[in-house]
Amino acid sequence: MRVLLDTHMVIAIAQKQLTERFPRVEQLLSDHAASGFVSVASLWEIAIKTRLGKLQPGLPLETIPIYLRETGLTILPIDVPHVITAADPEPETRDPFDRLLLAQCKVEGLQLATVDRLLVGHPLALRL
Repeated sequence: MRVLLDTHMVIAIAQKQLTERFPRVEQLLSDHAASGFVSVASLWEIAIKTRLGKLQPGLPLETIPIYLRETGLTILPIDVPHVITAADPEPETRDPFDRLLLAQCKVEGLQLATVDRLLVGHPLALRL
């Protein structure tokens, strides 16, 4: 299974709290048949919220991608097909970061691991 982690989970990893906050996701990622991905969009969202003082990510921003890679996650860049797909009417979400994450899932054949109540019923979202 190929899984894209939503921003909440990326923050939990950076704060070294994934096991406590999202044990099912941690269990899924420990499965050798699963591949975990983190979107550059999530890193961008974390940077914006940190700059605005709405978030303390637990690690210096510049070290988060390094730490994520060290934990075995793959950083997924934002490419033109992702942007074009995010412009589709579906999914119905006003959050541009969520739209981009779902577009990346659609283009790359991933499932979105999310606890966002607005996204959990989406066909590309994992039931956690």
